[in-house]
Amino acid sequence: MFDIKDIKNRKEYYQQCFAKREYEVDLDKMLALYDKTIKLKQEEETLLAQKNKGAKEFEIAKRNGEDISKLQEKLRKNTQRAAELTKERLKVAEEFNKIFFALPNIVTDNTPAGKKENNVVLREYKEKPKFDFKPKTHIQLCQDLGLIDYDRAVKIAGEGNWIYTGLGARLEWAILNFCIDEHLADGFEFKLLPHILKYECGFGAGQFPKFENEDYFIDKKFLPNNFLLPTAETALVNLHRDEVLKEEELPKKYFAYTPCFRIEAGSNRPEEKGMIRGHQFNKVEMVEYVLAEDNQRAWEELLAKAERIVQKLGLHYRLVQLAGGDYAHGMAQTWDIEIYIPSMNRYTEVSSISMAFDYQSRRTNTRVLRKDGRKEYVHTLNASGIATSRIFPAILEQYQNADGTVTVPDVLVPYLKCKVLK
Repeated sequence: MFDIKDIKNRKEYYQQCFAKREYEVDLDKMLALYDKTIKLKQEEETLLAQKNKGAKEFEIAKRNGEDISKLQEKLRKNTQRAAELTKERLKVAEEFNKIFFALPNIVTDNTPAGKKENNVVLREYKEKPKFDFKPKTHIQLCQDLGLIDYDRAVKIAGEGNWIYTGLGARLEWAILNFCIDEHLADGFEFKLLPHILKYECGFGAGQFPKFENEDYFIDKKFLPNNFLLPTAETALVNLHRDEVLKEEELPKKYFAYTPCFRIEAGSNRPEEKGMIRGHQFNKVEMVEYVLAEDNQRAWEELLAKAERIVQKLGLHYRLVQLAGGDYAHGMAQTWDIEIYIPSMNRYTEVSSISMAFDYQSRRTNTRVLRKDGRKEYVHTLNASGIATSRIFPAILEQYQNADGTVTVPDVLVPYLKCKVLK
């Protein structure tokens, strides 16, 4: 969400940003609808004032026994016209809101234009793993080592689900605990969040109304407009909705572990069976609330923390700067950490580091009171500590041995109490 006056004053800038995202919108139409709404509102208020004045004149004339027929007719016409103006204004405002609230965020100047094919690889960490034996897929490793039960997951929950079992469950929990300990050591505050959120949270995060069809909504008979949390960010950026924070309170640094629920089309490819894309997966997410001038510092901090997690796990990955058309709707800049899955011979995102400027805080009405008395919207940033459903297979495939076992990354040994999965 934006300041409509700023869009008017810098219309070409906004058009350039939306063009980088390949987002088509008629700003002239939107601004015309806004102006019409304001004009109708003014006419409505003028007419209501006349109506109120006429009502008083009518009551006085009635008490004095005067002829009230003309005043009565005038009052009737003003009442009717006021109702017509209100109806028209609401209709125009609805058309304006449909365009305005669906606008994506602006983008940073260094954002590449276009979609995924224009993403830029910035750097890589470590070399691709090489094997002197025929490596297994993570599917084979999970089945051979009894880490994942795919068949029973499908039986009880359907396609796109899996069950961690035995050492597999312990490995998943070890990854999560490792991330939690890392973020606690960095001074972030741990949150355990509700998994069912109100519609306002999706709107505040910038995910609704554009992407309502990608989330699971609860039966409206019981919880109208509530939905299953798709990422902890959706909740974390709403924690201070309708609040005014003090300048000395910022930055606020939060992280949360949650399961995440998303509608996924999935894939029929055997190498993606069950894990790479699923309806439910675990993730640790970081969010910062900062002053505008602290935005770049927070960005660099979150980027470093997200990379450090994967580096400590000893995994080969690449850092990718996304093009505007590949951004989430509410983000102004996003870089992805993409992990390498050898059996698929491709990279897949395990963490996104994003800045939203004041886009989300305008939608959540989260402000900061400056020491000089000014109130401003805060800036928000987020980064995935890790999405385990992709780190898990990456660990198995990159750390596998010729005898079918998997070496446990050093940082996970204290949690698993073993050095090899066998």
